Amino acid sequence: MSFKILKDLIFRMDNFIVSARKYRPSTFDTVVGQKTITNTLKNAIKNNHLAQAFLFCGPRGVGKTTCARILAQTINCENLTENIEACNECKSCKSFNDSNSFNVHELDAASNNSVEDIRSLVDQVRIPPQIGKYKIYIIDEVHMLSTAAFNAFLKTLEEPPAYAKFILATTEKHKIIPTILSRCQIFDFSRITVDDIAEHLAYVARNENITAEPEALHVIAQKADGALRDALSIFDQIVSFSGNNITYKAVIDNLNVLDYDYYFDITNHIIAGNIPNILLLLNEIIEKGFEGQHFIAGLANHMRNLLVCKDVSTLKLLEVSQSVKEKYNQQSKACPQDFLLKSLEIVTKCDVQYKTTTNKRLQLELALMMLCSITSNKTEPLQEIKPSIAAPVNSKTNIDETKPLPIEPKPQPKPINTPENKAENTVNIEKPKSDTVKKIITGTKSLSELMGGDLNADEKKKSEVNETQSEYTKTNHTFTEEQLNRAWNIYAESIQQENPNFYSSITKNMPVINDNFQLELIIDNVVQEDEINNKKTDLLSFLRKELNNFQISLILTVKQIISEARPYTTKEKFNSMIEKNAYLLKLKEQLDLDIDY
Repeated sequence: MSFKILKDLIFRMDNFIVSARKYRPSTFDTVVGQKTITNTLKNAIKNNHLAQAFLFCGPRGVGKTTCARILAQTINCENLTENIEACNECKSCKSFNDSNSFNVHELDAASNNSVEDIRSLVDQVRIPPQIGKYKIYIIDEVHMLSTAAFNAFLKTLEEPPAYAKFILATTEKHKIIPTILSRCQIFDFSRITVDDIAEHLAYVARNENITAEPEALHVIAQKADGALRDALSIFDQIVSFSGNNITYKAVIDNLNVLDYDYYFDITNHIIAGNIPNILLLLNEIIEKGFEGQHFIAGLANHMRNLLVCKDVSTLKLLEVSQSVKEKYNQQSKACPQDFLLKSLEIVTKCDVQYKTTTNKRLQLELALMMLCSITSNKTEPLQEIKPSIAAPVNSKTNIDETKPLPIEPKPQPKPINTPENKAENTVNIEKPKSDTVKKIITGTKSLSELMGGDLNADEKKKSEVNETQSEYTKTNHTFTEEQLNRAWNIYAESIQQENPNFYSSITKNMPVINDNFQLELIIDNVVQEDEINNKKTDLLSFLRKELNNFQISLILTVKQIISEARPYTTKEKFNSMIEKNAYLLKLKEQLDLDIDY
């Protein structure tokens, strides 16, 4: 009995055909992920509008050569079906399926790229077909032809016999000379989606009596990177590794893919601000042999997927199985959008710097600790944070509505650029003004916080009341030049380290308040004008919120510099010297001197 089983196993091994060949599409309807192209070709055959030359271009493994063979068989079929497919029963179809058709010629341009090879092809084109209507020439990897071979092929490609059809296939269309492109009907094949590949792999697994988990097939589809042939090759590899039961764990172990659960656990530790556990988890990942660049790229993709889950309409952008998609959707509810954006910024910066850094592990640990620090300064758990909206005055706040709001005396405006008030124009870090408007948006700094001071309890309460009322009613408050200068200096200090050129442009002169809250800033040249215009929106947004006035606008005035004409001739130079010292003229007259003109 055991001998018979061994014999059957050897027999099956001798007759094994790789899945990429065994399940290669033989009709237009079985082509995966290229419905637009296959429908166009079927309509061209149906309406007898076939071009003389076709160019199939696109990534590897998407069906270019397969579609070329299907097209060659179909246009020579004697009994097309109602669905415009080859019958596989006529003499032409049988000879094609047996690989002995004299009407279909395949040429590999990678190894036959000389002028002599093309001349031989041109000589064959002159012979009409003995059976069928067309002679089809399929040239694969056509971009490998030499320039001389392309030029030798031009005339035949432009004016071939009526019975000759050319189908060119390439992965690098940009390497084909324009004169060839202009003579072909071009079809751009797209990469096959992960869902389409996973669905086709499930079909193959069913036919082969193999049980496969959906998550495992999705990982294979993602690893294939849009190429169905690569996916089928990986599928065969996994079958050899795990037998007839393909599990998610077997796939990630064989393909060296980091488990989704690691990224979910890391995100949970980031939310909790748990630095020790996240460092231990990173150490576990590194000990399993995963490259740091691979890990940080996967973490960036995980944060991107969480951000995509924030909106129901973008859920379709996730290329994962349904169960993993539900995990993403659940975890994204605990992550505010600003947290995810900041996390993506940190992770992307780490990914860029990883290749050049010396201590690569420290770079990863530092990035993870920075991610944990995003939530460390929050006063409430991250899960409970919601986007803050300015509420009406009568909402449930801590405002005592029975007491009138205290009115502070309005400060008198002072000159901006006088020496006496120069010290007052600078930012007072020790004692911030009590009329400072505090932002109510969660996670942003108020004017007093940027200045480094702390308001006492009564002043903070009054500031919050004023902020709530102003944000709700959108009242445009007036402001003095002193308040404007204070807010202007605070903004300038906040961008000094990041953009010193912009800091220098806006601090050389202070703005002047015109009518209708229009601010006029005098600048030296157009270079400063371009520098300020690039950041103008951010500057105005800051000033409007800090000064509680949404009508503030900014105009830039370039200082007119009149250059004095320099003296050129001797007479002009002497007259210029006289203007500076009139005694030179008297000296000239007394000494009876002459000027050499």
